[in-house]
Amino acid sequence: MNIVIIEDEPAIADTLTHVLEMDGFNVVWFNTAGAGLAHLQTNQSDLLILDVGLPDGNGFELCKQIREFSALPIIFLTARADEIDRVVGLEIGADDYVTKPFSPREMLARVKLRLKPRQTSLPAAAKTLSSGLVSENFDFYKDGVGLGLTALEFRVLDALVQSSPRILSRQQLMDFAQMPAEEAYERNVDSHIKAIRNKLKTVDMSEHLKTKRGFGYYFEYSGS
Repeated sequence: MNIVIIEDEPAIADTLTHVLEMDGFNVVWFNTAGAGLAHLQTNQSDLLILDVGLPDGNGFELCKQIREFSALPIIFLTARADEIDRVVGLEIGADDYVTKPFSPREMLARVKLRLKPRQTSLPAAAKTLSSGLVSENFDFYKDGVGLGLTALEFRVLDALVQSSPRILSRQQLMDFAQMPAEEAYERNVDSHIKAIRNKLKTVDMSEHLKTKRGFGYYFEYSGS
C-alpha cells in the first residue's frame, strides 16, 4: 500500500518512513504542502500522514483541498495538542490526530487500523437492519461496502440506528458512545456526527442522519 507523508521535519519523516517501510508499506515523503498536493492529485495513494505546520501552508487548509477530490484516510501529525485543534481536524475530514512527541510504533498501529480491509461479503449471522444497513464486526455495511467507522463512531451510529426514530441528545450520545472524560464535550459529538455523515455519503445514506436543532440527532429511514 502507498503512504504519503507531508512533514517538514526530516528526522520525523525519516523515522516514520523507516518504520512503515520495514512493515512493507511504500512510502513517499514531501516537505511542502504544494509538492504533496501535486502528488496526491496524480497518484494513487492509500493513506496520508499530514503535519499541521508546513513551510508553505497550513495542514488544515491542505486537508480541505484534498477532501475535494479524495476520501483517503488522513492522520494529522502535530505539536499542537489544544482541544480546539483536534476538533477542527475532525470537522474538516481528518480520520485521526497524533500529537508530537509520539511513538513510531503507535503511529504504525494507527496506520494499520485505518487501512484495515473492508469486507465485501458478510456472514449469514450478520445483523441486517430495516434501513438496509448491516451491523457486523463493529462497523456498518451497505450492499457489502463498509463505512470504515472508528469504534467511537460505530457506537454513536449504532445508538442512533437502534433508537430510530427517537431523537438522542448530545449527552445521551456521549453516554452511549462511552466517551472518555477528556473527550466528552458537545462540540466533539458534532465533529463525530459530521465524520459519520461523510462516511454515510459513500453509500448514499447521509440524508438519513438528521439534526433536530436544539435537541440532538436522529436516524430516520422508511419503516422506522
